[in-house]
Amino acid sequence: MPDPSIPTTPGVRRFDRPPGVIPSYLRAVARARAGRTGRPLPDRRAVLPDVTADPAHLAAYAEVCGFRQDGTLPATYPHLLAFSASLALMTEPDFPLPLLGLVHTANTITTRRPIGVGEQLSLEVRTADLHPHPRGSLFDVISTVHAGPCAEEVWASRSSYLFRHPTDPAAAAPASEPSPEPALPRAQFEPWRLPADTGRRYAAVSGDRNPIHLHPWTARLFGFPRAIAHGMWTKARVLAALGDDLPEAAEIEVSFRAPVPLPAKVRLSTAASTGWTDLALTDAAGQRVHLRGSVTAR
Repeated sequence: MPDPSIPTTPGVRRFDRPPGVIPSYLRAVARARAGRTGRPLPDRRAVLPDVTADPAHLAAYAEVCGFRQDGTLPATYPHLLAFSASLALMTEPDFPLPLLGLVHTANTITTRRPIGVGEQLSLEVRTADLHPHPRGSLFDVISTVHAGPCAEEVWASRSSYLFRHPTDPAAAAPASEPSPEPALPRAQFEPWRLPADTGRRYAAVSGDRNPIHLHPWTARLFGFPRAIAHGMWTKARVLAALGDDLPEAAEIEVSFRAPVPLPAKVRLSTAASTGWTDLALTDAAGQRVHLRGSVTAR
């Protein structure tokens, strides 16, 4: 498959179309254990100057995640538009960590306004802030989306990924303390049953075929006894459940506290005040927190 990137200035990979996901995964398999945690992240970014959402793909995504279609992109959908470019960056020969087995630990999305399904968009993706973590090495993938003749920034995202490996506890940054529980009444949603194929269904529409999400036997290769749900699927499913209560312009921050083993039964609860909503996704009994986050109107 030919490389769709267009050579430009040093440190920039400009793509005339989204790069292929399969070639990126083939590179990832070839260097599955080639992590070199002592090396810095390359100073590089990927640019997709002309992207438009495909209505059929958007419909499939909405069905898997529970969104209703209203002529605009769900807040989490641009993450998929940028995903292939992020894979291309993370499978470059000089990238210091292997792609396979990475664990998504947190994501913050900032929406400036609704994005129309037919809008012409430009995307930029880069990696940043590689640093020690108590369980390995953590880094961020930062994506931005611009629209219109003035290249208005309409969406931005920061995702944190963990590469698990033995560490020197003295060298790792201390884990942040969890936010205190808000002193507000919580609304409880009816529990959701997540079938065993949830990861495979989301992988089919997202392109994220990390083995930890697909089958128990592939997940066990990376230390998980069962396949686990994608972090971005759980975030999307939570936002879909909020429906019209989700502001058009917002900062939506979540941390993925504990993996959701598949199959599973989970429950969403919320606590709200003016312009702010606390989110918690737990097991059905409310004992184990899988996702914690907040939505802040901008």
